Amino acid sequence: MATKQNYVKKMEVKNKQKIDAGILSDRYPSVAGMVINMTYYHNAENPILMQRTVNFFPESHAFFNLECMIKGCEEGGFDLKRIITKQIKDKKKVIKGEMSCKAKGGDLPANHSSIDYKITITYAKTTKKKTAKKTKKK
Repeated sequence: MATKQNYVKKMEVKNKQKIDAGILSDRYPSVAGMVINMTYYHNAENPILMQRTVNFFPESHAFFNLECMIKGCEEGGFDLKRIITKQIKDKKKVIKGEMSCKAKGGDLPANHSSIDYKITITYAKTTKKKTAKKTKKK
């Protein structure tokens, strides 16, 4: 029963974090959509744990802290908020990089998990208002 209560509490905290992050279209009005492609790695004989694609739509939460997939990693994960914010500020469509799990302490080694990521952003089309030149009639 305690495990279920812990899980429920964790989910409540995560849902609050998502709500606090706001909606993508409110937080980043210039973004029409975003796709994050990730390859998860772990310390094992076969280092590729999984490949994952996460899609964000204008009505999605602007919550970019993705969980570590290693069993037992409680406080870890991959916070892409700073990277995505900079990408939007610089108006870049595609960026690639790598990141290690941010978990500290516990039974897992510091390098227990990492990702390679590719973030593709589609920007909203902006309409330029054409101003009609007024000409004087003679």
